[in-house]
Amino acid sequence: MSGTPPYGTTLRRRFFLGLTGALAGTGLLTACGSGTKLGADGDEPGDGPDFSGGEYDGPKVTLQYWNGFTGGDGPHMRAMVKAFNKEYAGRIEVRNTTRQWQDLYPALPTAITAGKGPDVAVIHNDWVGTFAARRTLVPLDDVVSALKLTEADFIPAVWRAGTYQGRRYSVPLDVHCLADYANTRHLARAGLETAPQDRSGYEDALAELRDAGIEHPFWMPNKWPAHLMFMSLLWQFGGELYSEDGTRALWGSDAGVEALNWMRRQITQGYSPARVAQDAQYNAFKNNEVSFTWDGIWQINDLKGNAENLRWRMSPIPVIGDGAAVWSASHNFVLTAQAAKDENKMRAAKFFIDHMSKQSTEWAKAGMIPARNSVREQAEVAELPQTALAKDVEVFRFLPALPGVGDVQSKALELAVQKAVLGRSSPAEALAEGVRTADKLLAENKQKYAK
Repeated sequence: MSGTPPYGTTLRRRFFLGLTGALAGTGLLTACGSGTKLGADGDEPGDGPDFSGGEYDGPKVTLQYWNGFTGGDGPHMRAMVKAFNKEYAGRIEVRNTTRQWQDLYPALPTAITAGKGPDVAVIHNDWVGTFAARRTLVPLDDVVSALKLTEADFIPAVWRAGTYQGRRYSVPLDVHCLADYANTRHLARAGLETAPQDRSGYEDALAELRDAGIEHPFWMPNKWPAHLMFMSLLWQFGGELYSEDGTRALWGSDAGVEALNWMRRQITQGYSPARVAQDAQYNAFKNNEVSFTWDGIWQINDLKGNAENLRWRMSPIPVIGDGAAVWSASHNFVLTAQAAKDENKMRAAKFFIDHMSKQSTEWAKAGMIPARNSVREQAEVAELPQTALAKDVEVFRFLPALPGVGDVQSKALELAVQKAVLGRSSPAEALAEGVRTADKLLAENKQKYAK
C-alpha cells in the first residue's frame, strides 16, 4: 500500500469535481448576493479573546479536533495528541477525529454551522483562502503576535501561504513536496553514483540507463502527480500560475509550454511508456522497473516498510529549467468559527495550536518536513532524509490562497496536462484551452466568494 498523498487519495480530480457540488449544497459556494457568510449559527465569527502566549488557565474544556491523517502519518499525529492530553489532563481534553480528506472538506462547513464540527482542524494550505473567505475560520493574528512569530521562524513560502487578504488564518505544521526517487541498483548498472541535478546530466543519465538495459527508466504519468510535476517545471522556467488579483491563469505562457514539452518528450524519446495508468509509475518503481520517479515525500515510510527488494535514494527534483523550484503543500492548523462561540474554547484551542506546532518532532517521523526552523534544527530531525530537501528553502512553491483554486486546478490545469502528456493535443493547444476554462472559473469564483 502506497504512502498517503496530501489529500488522502490519488483520485484528486474526481474528488474535486464531486466536492464542488457537495459544498454548493452546504451554502459554501453560494453567490454573494445575499451577503451571508458562513459561521457558527450563520453569523460572522469574531476573533475572540486575545491569546497572551501563556498556558491555558481557564476551566476544563474539551476540544474537537479534525484531521485527515488516515495513512501512515496517522499514528504519529495520534501520539502527539495523546502526549498533549497527558500533559494537560484536567485542563484540556482534545478529542481526535480522523476522516478521509475527501470526506472532511465537504463535511467541515455543514458540521460547524450545526455546532457539531471541530474547534480546531488541520487543512491544506490551498484550502485556507476558500474557508477564510466564507468565514469558516477565525484569524490567528493574535497568536503569532503574542508569540512574536514571524516569517523568520518558518520556511518563508509556507508562512506566506497561510494568509488571506492580509490576515493570518493558519499556523503551518509542515511542508511536503515532490522529490526525485532513484533506484540505486539501476544507477550502478549504468555506472552512475547519484541522480544528476541538472538538465543535461539528467537527460544523459536517462540515455545511459536505457543503454544499460532499462527499457523505460522514467515513466511519465498523465494523472497524479503529473500536474505537480508540471507546476514544478513551470516555476523552474520562470512562469507563474495565476495573476496576483486571481483573475487570470498564467500557466499557458511560454514557460508552461516549455515545461509540458519536456514532460511529453520523455514519451516521444522512449524513456516512458505512452500511457501510464494511475499509480503505475510508483508501483513500477517499487518493483524495480523504473530508475527515476518524481513523487511526494509522503512515500518515504511506504518505501521503507513495503519495498524490501528495492534499493533507493531520494534527492531534490533536478533543475530542468532556469532555476530550482518544486511544488509544495502544507498541513496547517486552523481555528474554526465553532470555537468562536465559547471564550474558553477559543483560548484553549489557540494554546493547543501553538503547542502542537512547537512539538512537531514526532510529526517529522511521518515523513514530513517541519515548517518551524527550530524543529528542523534538532539532531533527530536533521538526520531524517526529507530534511535534506530543505537545505535551500527558497525552492518551495505553493498554490496561492485563492478561494476555489482547487476546482480551477482540477477542471482546467490537470486536464490540460493530461491531454498534452497523452498526445491528444500539443502542449500549447492543451494549455490555451485549459486557460480559457480556468479564466471562466476564476471569474465565477470572484462572484461566489465576493465580500
